[in-house]
Amino acid sequence: MNRWLSPWLRLAVTLALLGLLAWKLDTGQLLERLMALSPAWVAVAVLLGIPQVAISAWRWRMTAHRIGIALRWPVAIREYYLATFLNQVLPGGVLGDAARAWRHGNTRTHSGGGHPPASGPAVRAVIIERASGQVALLLVAVAAICLSPDLRHGIARAWQAQATTLTWLLLAALLLVGIVIGVSRRWRWTALATFGQDIRRALLTASVWPAQLLSSLLVTATYVAVFLCAAQALGLQRPIPQLLPLIPPLLMAMAIPLTVAGWGLREGAAAVIWPLAGLPAQEGVALSVAYGLLVLAASLPGLGVLLWDRRASRAASVRRKMAAEGHPG
Repeated sequence: MNRWLSPWLRLAVTLALLGLLAWKLDTGQLLERLMALSPAWVAVAVLLGIPQVAISAWRWRMTAHRIGIALRWPVAIREYYLATFLNQVLPGGVLGDAARAWRHGNTRTHSGGGHPPASGPAVRAVIIERASGQVALLLVAVAAICLSPDLRHGIARAWQAQATTLTWLLLAALLLVGIVIGVSRRWRWTALATFGQDIRRALLTASVWPAQLLSSLLVTATYVAVFLCAAQALGLQRPIPQLLPLIPPLLMAMAIPLTVAGWGLREGAAAVIWPLAGLPAQEGVALSVAYGLLVLAASLPGLGVLLWDRRASRAASVRRKMAAEGHPG
């Protein structure tokens, strides 16, 4: 029951957040702006998905090799596209990565034709690879806030006006962290020790952390570039230095696995962050929605991977059935 309840709850949260925003904002104007997106800038944004996936797949492959498991380059590209697409269409935004880890740990072809790697190392490789990206994104978001006077002053004003509410939210976040730590203590110490060793080998050693940081910063740069393309596609007349600090906090909001591909959370964050910087909330939400549509379009090669795998699976099933019935292959 829990397996079904969690996706439905995430979908409900997504629809509730989007419905609240639709009630508060002018949806007619929003749809009008989205219908007038510049095709040229849409194409540029979609093409940015290619280096984004390529760098991410390279980071995953490097991480896997550092903890001692094989991952061929073409397979890494294919599986990352599939995971990206599944993250866009399935609740939570991480199920594609879970599928990527499972397929890596259970599919023979991922290890160059030999035996598949154990599922534990494959899962840890994906966790470490994604953690590398989130750390870089957090650093960029903090730097963006520090470098934006408008955003800093807006956050300070909001804190003064809503100090009690924000304090309770902070306490709730700390409680959640405490619960996570308490649950993690139930894990076997051997498993935690192995995970710690893999983190050191694949993320923290002097020979690898610069490559991890650089690749993750490049991936974050592609996310930001897609946002800027979305702004151009919408025809927003804002200077790039004004928009740049506002984008990383939206990306951080998307990382919270409560909705479908960050929908609702990203738009809600935009509706809060844009007024903090003295800009209209409607503009931020329009940009956020355009970004979501562009990222979905860029992930569509993953749908091709999914359809190809289903076709190959059906063909293999037919061959096995024919062989069982004694028909020649």
